[in-house]
Amino acid sequence: MNTIFLVLKREYLVRVRKKSFIIMTILAPLLSFGFYAMMIYLAVSSVDEKKIEVIDASGMFKGKIQSTDTYKFSYPEVAFADAKKNFLNSDYDVLAYIPADIMAHPEGIQLYAEKGVSYEIKNEIEKAVEREIENIKLTQAGITRKVLEEAKVSVDSDTISLNEEGEKESSTGAATAVGGICAFVLYITMMIYGTQVMRSITEEKTSRIVEVIISSIKPFQLMLGKILGVAMVGLTQFLLWILLTVGLFTVAPGIMQKRAEMAGTVQAQVTQSADGGKKTTVVKAEGPAAKIMKAVSTLNLPLIIGCFLFYYLGGYLLYSALFGAIGAAVDNEADTQQFVFPIMLPIIFAFGVAQFVLRDPDGSLAFWASMIPFTSPIVMMVRIPLGVPAWELALSMGLLVLGFIGTIWLASRIYRVGILMYGKKPTFKEMSKWLFYKG
Repeated sequence: MNTIFLVLKREYLVRVRKKSFIIMTILAPLLSFGFYAMMIYLAVSSVDEKKIEVIDASGMFKGKIQSTDTYKFSYPEVAFADAKKNFLNSDYDVLAYIPADIMAHPEGIQLYAEKGVSYEIKNEIEKAVEREIENIKLTQAGITRKVLEEAKVSVDSDTISLNEEGEKESSTGAATAVGGICAFVLYITMMIYGTQVMRSITEEKTSRIVEVIISSIKPFQLMLGKILGVAMVGLTQFLLWILLTVGLFTVAPGIMQKRAEMAGTVQAQVTQSADGGKKTTVVKAEGPAAKIMKAVSTLNLPLIIGCFLFYYLGGYLLYSALFGAIGAAVDNEADTQQFVFPIMLPIIFAFGVAQFVLRDPDGSLAFWASMIPFTSPIVMMVRIPLGVPAWELALSMGLLVLGFIGTIWLASRIYRVGILMYGKKPTFKEMSKWLFYKG
């Protein structure tokens, strides 16, 4: 056990001391948060005002297409031929022509631009014309737009978990998003950290360092120490990422709320008091960040985080053992390609199945995929935020433990033979024979 710990310690310290590890662990959440914040800011602030000249031959749309902060519509009293002739010398970005027979042929709108019309402008004009044509037809039928708008109702349902423990508010959107994110992170990390184990073993075998190492340590101990060492590196990253993410989402809503207050995004609600006077109440607008935090707070975060760490370790141990066996069987990294894809196939399959599980988390496909050890880490993490019976969770965890114990045993049988074999390209048939070698 002491020798396994020494290998684990070496693999762990070598990796956590690298600058790349520090950058990825400490700065990755900050950079990701800043990157998306910058993208949103640029997307909002980089849109220039577009001036659109509308030539309405029908005479029905003048002033009906309202200007916005982004689009400014003008309705000059000029002939279409003259407007088109002078368009390139004008300061307009788009020339929109509405024909006289627009009611009979709504597809007859023509848009002109020097370099092409963006989809957003095209869609804005089309929707505005469609809306006005609807108004005209409704008016002809004796129905006004006001009546139609008043008839529209926005329905928003609250989701509530009802079980033996009672009722609890839930958020389907937050559960679906968190489950999808967890599945994606496991999908990426199992491949990344499993590949790291394979490359580490292949490098030591190629450089012949392993021949010196196994003179004082058993091959199984060396393989297990490497697997556990890289697992602890990944676990360290995850714990730090969780802490940093929680910190960012704790601080961000407060900052956004202050900015909203400074920008004056509060609502004044006037109500009638008991004595007949008027009472003004300031109601703070609930921003997107506050809504996200409220939705996330309905989830059982300790359970989700605990299960995430368990399934990360279980899935990683299962797949890294197989990656390690491949690394020991080949002489160079180029030869690993033919063996890597069959191992990655269940991971890819599990991630694909997860998309369907999000739609039906209690179906038979979701159940069996969350029980099979090769797919359960990803699929079960999709289901857990949405609610999973305790017995299913316990059964899945038990099968995963048996699964990685079995794969580690199989991998160790291949590892002890392949680690000292050179000059021969192995096949799956050859490696299956190594399982039954004595020694």
